[in-house]
Amino acid sequence: MENTAQESLMAETPLSMAHGREKERVVILGSGWAGYAFARTLDPAKFERVIISPRSYFVFTPLLASTTVGTLETRTILEPVRRLRNIGFLQGWADDVDFTTKTGEMFDISYDKLVIACGAYSQTFNIEGVREHAHFLRDIGDARRIRLRVLSLFEQCAYPTNAGCLTDDDKRTLLHFAIVGGGPTGIEFAAELHDLVYEDLVRIYPNLVEFVRITVYDVAPKVLPMFDQALSKYATDAFARQGINVKTRHHLERLRQADGHLGSQHGALRIKIRECGDEEVGAGLVVWSTGLMANPLVQKLAGKEFTLTKDTKTGGLVTDSYLRAQTHTSNGDNKPGYLPDVFIIGDCGATMLGDDRSALPKTAQVASQQATYLAKSLNKAYNGGSSSTSSKAAVKPFEFRNWGTMTYLGSWKAIHQSAASRELKGWMAWVLWRGAYLTKSMSLKNKILVPVYWSCLKPHRR
Repeated sequence: MENTAQESLMAETPLSMAHGREKERVVILGSGWAGYAFARTLDPAKFERVIISPRSYFVFTPLLASTTVGTLETRTILEPVRRLRNIGFLQGWADDVDFTTKTGEMFDISYDKLVIACGAYSQTFNIEGVREHAHFLRDIGDARRIRLRVLSLFEQCAYPTNAGCLTDDDKRTLLHFAIVGGGPTGIEFAAELHDLVYEDLVRIYPNLVEFVRITVYDVAPKVLPMFDQALSKYATDAFARQGINVKTRHHLERLRQADGHLGSQHGALRIKIRECGDEEVGAGLVVWSTGLMANPLVQKLAGKEFTLTKDTKTGGLVTDSYLRAQTHTSNGDNKPGYLPDVFIIGDCGATMLGDDRSALPKTAQVASQQATYLAKSLNKAYNGGSSSTSSKAAVKPFEFRNWGTMTYLGSWKAIHQSAASRELKGWMAWVLWRGAYLTKSMSLKNKILVPVYWSCLKPHRR
């Protein structure tokens, strides 16, 4: 691998000679926060953009929990990929990549530059029954299934006792909603579910609300570990006032279908928790939100001839500060080598920054900033349509700017933490939470639709 290729973001290949095309083809694996934002920012007049992804849309995931309870409709957080101007799209999974010939395995799709933004999968820790019985919250399909399950449980419990076989204890089991994972996704879903039950469903099913229980389980000593102790305690106290149980230091060991008619006919589940001994906890719905694991493509690429470097702690493919894929191959001066024209952004990557060389967190904020940085870098490095590109593109290394962390707690309350405001909580944090997510919505259509749906809601008064 030549040093000049390692030192430039753009390979020294005449555009007219790039696989016989007039423009360099940039293939993007993934349509999430990293892949979609990158494709949206990359100049179509300079590059041919091709997205390969199993889903033909981008999901604004911070508002995904709101769609599970009907606060927002799914179309308000979707951005179809094909609406991007002059975009190429192929629906499918990236199974493998040939870095030598620059093609894919399943389809003969050549590339000049490859951007790996395939994201990550939900982490289950290989716990028995989780894949089969738990509901995840990563995509629109997940949100729809959760929404239908919640409404179905209330309908099943609404039958009079003499018309069926559900006792009060059965109803308490079916209307127990268990959330595993005390991060922002799990906490926000619990908050949205609480609002749904006590603002809307209480009027439709007044006799069932007494049976409803919402419980958040987490193995850590506290929920929301990315917040400081004061804000985490504020969130826990707010949940306690709303009747949401938070059980920390609880280790789930198995999830199975309940015995008898409650399991076979009504889909009830039994949860085995180490701290509860042999007694199992019953639930009608288990939502799983415990973090991320590496995409299978990452495992395969890490075993390639070039041996892409994999971070043992996060499971992501390591990049340098220019987001180039790092390899174990030395470039001659005892420094890691880099695969030319291959970039890694988003949850599937591990970009080491700071004095401690720790990987950036796997968040939408990081992914979108990486995407924008890389797209603007390539746009800048493009040499105005001339026959060759510059090998000395003046591009600064990527720098992450932490704009803060926010989480909705229900009942028009939220918490926000940033360098500028260490402890913003309550109603003002909720206003900031909604304002920030509204401004970050991608399209003008959704910037209009989201507040329209929000304006139809009434505050929860207790």
